Amino acid sequence: MRTSPDLPRRLAAEFMGTALLLATVVGSGIMAERLADGNVAIALLGNTIPTGAILVVLITMFGPISGAHFNPAVSLVFRLRKELSNREAGLYVLAQVAGGLIGVWVAHLMFGEALLQFSLKVRSGGAQWFAEGVATFGLVAVILITLKVREAAVPMAVGLYITAAYWFTASTSFANPAVTIARGFSDTFAGIRPADVLPFIIAQCLAAALAWVYCNWQLRQETFSE
Repeated sequence: MRTSPDLPRRLAAEFMGTALLLATVVGSGIMAERLADGNVAIALLGNTIPTGAILVVLITMFGPISGAHFNPAVSLVFRLRKELSNREAGLYVLAQVAGGLIGVWVAHLMFGEALLQFSLKVRSGGAQWFAEGVATFGLVAVILITLKVREAAVPMAVGLYITAAYWFTASTSFANPAVTIARGFSDTFAGIRPADVLPFIIAQCLAAALAWVYCNWQLRQETFSE
């Protein structure tokens, strides 16, 4: 009988997956900005494609180990679903935040950037906060509904959703408190000013909880076949 990985291995997967995700987000942002010659649309496209692609890879790799959350808002939802205990959820979040910071620093070192930075990029205002709510609601809905109707498609669904959300949301879809915190420590293309981090996180967590409520209703009386 196959047994679930123990907690240390699950935490290691959350740490490593989030680190690789942030190394990709920040590293591809630096590379894209350097190569785009001032064309912000091309730079954003160069940041978008690697992010969506690495999510497919990381969720495929680590999904069977930890669930591949890489996102405190997602771990919050799985705590609400009673699939994580308070202790497990708290440790998941710590692993994700720590992994995100390490991933940012790895990207900085790879591209010869100063290791410790604080972003100066302003991302504030009601439209940005609402966009983060939309992005996170959609992400959680994609995860929960796809888990129900076609679990094997979750990696591709999440990667494609984030690829799209980079472009249809005003905030370019952070949709992840750990990503938001980590990007506050990078004054590069993907950065966010530390003063703007908390409103993003509040919007993300509220939207994640709302998506959980919606998905409970949406899926409650449905019967799905494989």
